[in-house]
Amino acid sequence: MSINDRDLVIAAARAGAAVVRTQYGASSARFEKDGGDFATAADIEAEKVIVDILRAARPGDAVVGEESGRTGSGDAGRVWLVDPLCGTLNYAVRSMLVAVNVALRTGREVAVAASADPFTDEVFWTEGAGAWVRRDGVDEPLVPSGDSRLVDVNLDPPFPNAPGFRAVRLLADAGFVERFRPRVVSTTLAVAWVAAGRRAAYVTDGHLRDSVHFASGIALCRAAGCVVTGLQGQPLHTGAGGLVVAADRETHAALLALIGNQSAT
Repeated sequence: MSINDRDLVIAAARAGAAVVRTQYGASSARFEKDGGDFATAADIEAEKVIVDILRAARPGDAVVGEESGRTGSGDAGRVWLVDPLCGTLNYAVRSMLVAVNVALRTGREVAVAASADPFTDEVFWTEGAGAWVRRDGVDEPLVPSGDSRLVDVNLDPPFPNAPGFRAVRLLADAGFVERFRPRVVSTTLAVAWVAAGRRAAYVTDGHLRDSVHFASGIALCRAAGCVVTGLQGQPLHTGAGGLVVAADRETHAALLALIGNQSAT
């Protein structure tokens, strides 16, 4: 029996989340990677499970995994982007703030995407027209809101726009303190939370095109109606890069002004 892309992305993300949940606290072994990064056994096993599901259902597609790299057809117009455990350091120290991200890029656009929270058993998903969260088999629409004034900021490297922009300086700006309240979750689960109204905005530096970490969250926020741009308000993946995703235009404009303050000092 065939499965459509929407159900496949949700099934793959949920399967990966099940591995992450099952292995939580089981081992502290780390597999070192370049740049001081590392993976755990849960990262590796969750990716294997996800990729196996995608390969079985879509053998002609390419897959890019955080741990295994790119496999499949080099000229495939359909590419699955897999981040099996976003928030590995959180997970390694037994913090439950993590996400499992799976997205399908067709051409230049993400067609379907899912971000699963292994510990709440929620799956945030989109197939382009609207975004939803699935709990206990029930789908509810994601509705962004700036009411919380909570802004999640990524403080992890790389910082390609330094010294002109540093996320940590944003938190010290008097205007930021007056208007917003910072949060640092250190996982792209927080990007999905902007779409869900649990965060007012999310800010990060970096070049994020085809990022296995960010593709799902960006797709969710776009589908939910968030304002999504680069650090300077430019179209995503152009110019300075980076990401500012906000629940509404007012929040977005305020953050762009605060980011602009850095280049003026």
